[in-house]
Formats: sequence, C-alpha cells, structure tokens
Amino acid sequence: MRLHKRELHAPEIIKEILEECDVVRIGTQDEEGMFIIPVNYGYDFSVSGETMELALFIHGAGEGRKADAFAASPFVAVEMDCRHGLITGDYTCSYSYSYRSIMGSGTVRRLEDEQEKIYGLTKIMEHMAPGTRIDFRPEMLARTEVFCIEVEHFTGKERKRNNGH
Repeated sequence: MRLHKRELHAPEIIKEILEECDVVRIGTQDEEGMFIIPVNYGYDFSVSGETMELALFIHGAGEGRKADAFAASPFVAVEMDCRHGLITGDYTCSYSYSYRSIMGSGTVRRLEDEQEKIYGLTKIMEHMAPGTRIDFRPEMLARTEVFCIEVEHFTGKERKRNNGH
C-alpha cells in the first residue's frame, strides 16, 4: 500500500466496511483471460490477538464461467468499497474521491456438505436481508452452489472527506 496513512488497522472499522458494502468483486482467471465477478456475499469475521480472519460466502450456478474458473484454480482476489463521495479541489487535478475499501486475496472452494451450504447461505441472507425468515427448501439446496473464500491476506483503506471539500 503506497499511502500507509490511509490503511485501516482497527477490527471494528473492518467490520463496519463488511456490514456497509453490498457487493464483493472477485477477480479470477480462466482460459479466456482475467475477469471480475460482482456478487452479494455473507461473511465470517473474527479477531484473535493481532490476527483478523475473514471468510466470504457467495452462491451461484454450478456451471458456467465463474464455477469453471474456480474449479480450475482456487486463487482469487477480492475487493469491496463503500462511502463514496466526491472531494472537490481548488483546481482540476486536486479533485479526489472519498471511500472505504477492503482488498485482498485468498482461495475459493465449493461447499459440498449440505450443512456447510446452509451455513454459507444463512450468512448471505443475514448480511443482505437482516431479520428475514430463513428456510431453505431441499430442491433449492440441490441446485444452488455455495462457495467460501478464505481471504488469507487483506487490507482496509479509507480516504476521508477533508475540511468542507
């Protein structure tokens, strides 16, 4: 990270970003090249001493470009951002943008066990639609794939709005 003054270290701020964002963008690659997949997500976030652990849960079809890429190589990059806002300046090139973000990399795996799938889907529902009644029908579970991304390395970053701009 070039500007270390923008790096976020506080777990409570990382958790705020995870809560505020609705979409994670996943970077992966297949025989056609690199591509980015924007998806809704759920998560597990924990802190143990100085270590923050993050797992993201996503769902989708069992076939297609995303599933094929994940099966071919489990290595992915992730990015999410929120709190967007224009920062005006005194001249054109002094304009900027405020934001909070998390960027990282990790490995993705398809959840095979039904209880793991239910857990991952529950995490997605809790994040995307808090308070909604959760009930997964067996036929829906059978045709829905759930993936877990163990985010092994990640950083949080923030650019705040500055004094009146």
